[in-house]
Amino acid sequence: MAFTTLEESFEPTVMFFGLTNSPVTFQTMINELLRDLINTGKVVVFIDNVIVGMENEEGHDELVAEIIKMLEENNLYVKLEKYK
Repeated sequence: MAFTTLEESFEPTVMFFGLTNSPVTFQTMINELLRDLINTGKVVVFIDNVIVGMENEEGHDELVAEIIKMLEENNLYVKLEKYK
């Protein structure tokens, strides 16, 4: 969502306060970012919760690192106190 002023184009980097449907907008963005991983069936996303479910521990750390890298590349971050 960008808009143009007299001098330049402006695209916000944070969600506007009071933006209608902001949870839906965020969910759509996360689904798009992690689409390939979601399609493998190993990752499930609900708004700001990313759940990694694997049958064994093999490859788990690499998958988590890949998710964090994708989030960082898109200027998103993880709150460590919410991590389990």
